[in-house]
Amino acid sequence: MSHKLFVSLPIKNLDRTVAFWKALGFTFNPKFTGDTAACMLIGEHAFAMLLVETFFKTFTKKEICDTATHVEGAYGLSCESRAEVDAMLEKAVAGGGKEAGPPEDHGFMYQRSFEDLDGHHWEVTWMDPKAAQ
Repeated sequence: MSHKLFVSLPIKNLDRTVAFWKALGFTFNPKFTGDTAACMLIGEHAFAMLLVETFFKTFTKKEICDTATHVEGAYGLSCESRAEVDAMLEKAVAGGGKEAGPPEDHGFMYQRSFEDLDGHHWEVTWMDPKAAQ
């Protein structure tokens, strides 16, 4: 059985958030993008639904996590090279995000992390395909 993954994340400003992710090279599905939400394509079967907080609140009775003091999860993005990891981190910081920790180099795996404009934690990783086998 094949599933698709849709991760819904609360955001404060849709236009600013879409511009941030576009600068990192991501695209959006216009069929599921409007005034209160944007569907970011991560992969063939993975999507991030970026929902303005007021719209996000219609899906839950719980409070939205304060990402300045709490982490709601860590979201991983794979890259095809170390250089791509570094480039994505540089673009994220240039676009207003912030680096969440020092680079981690394990030889067969290289990882960096950042917080996006709304404080969501992203892990950007390259793994040597030979080591993965």
